[in-house]
Amino acid sequence: MKSIYSKMLLLMMISSSIYAFAWGLTGHRVIAEIAENHLSGKAKREIRKMMGQERLAYWANWPDFIKSDTTGVWKQTSVWHYVNIDPQTDFTSFEKNLKAQSGPSLYSQIKTLSSQIKDEKTSEKDRKIALIFLIHMMGDLSQPMHTGRSEDLGGNKINVTYFGDKTNLHSVWDGKLVDSQKYSYTEYAKLLDIKSKEEVKQIQSGTLENWLYDSHQIANKIYAQTPNDSKLSYDYQYKFNDTMERQLLYGGLRLAKVLNDLF
Repeated sequence: MKSIYSKMLLLMMISSSIYAFAWGLTGHRVIAEIAENHLSGKAKREIRKMMGQERLAYWANWPDFIKSDTTGVWKQTSVWHYVNIDPQTDFTSFEKNLKAQSGPSLYSQIKTLSSQIKDEKTSEKDRKIALIFLIHMMGDLSQPMHTGRSEDLGGNKINVTYFGDKTNLHSVWDGKLVDSQKYSYTEYAKLLDIKSKEEVKQIQSGTLENWLYDSHQIANKIYAQTPNDSKLSYDYQYKFNDTMERQLLYGGLRLAKVLNDLF
């Protein structure tokens, strides 16, 4: 059987056109590019040793690409991309519900991956795979519908039309809002990454639980303003564009914080 690393490279080449991605290709790359611009010198050096010359954005979508794999090697990773939480109105209740969950999720896996990367006993190959997943999942964390509700699969069962095309709420937030701006990922990263050092420090403050609650609160607002069978158009873009761009920026800055702390 081919090595896991060989499968990684093969799947990256063959599957980009046949799977719908969280945040879309552009969104995850925006987040990764912003993060790269805020890495410490030490983190940059250590990551380059592990990853080679490619930028973080090169790897940012691989954990979505492998969902097209038919061998079953990566099947268990599908639940790593989200954490379902019933609507919570305060952080204490949210954190209690979050920590009470059993089984792997976006929350548990970010912590597990971070531990694997820090552990000197982890093989070089597995550390690289863990880092690739972590880059992607910190992006998933900032996509509000990845902290949505189990009954509608994070908005996947909420049917809407977007400029007349039938789709669902999750898909709108995964890519349609980002792609409607028509920027390349490098253009978008440059346009969004304009905060002062003090603002960056504030955005990066808090815990993983705080950051998940931040996304969860936004998800609650999205649910409230996007009922089933909504017809979405320019007004929806206008209403939520600032929120979408905030989440891309926050995702990138918080990914940088996690990586700097690890290295």
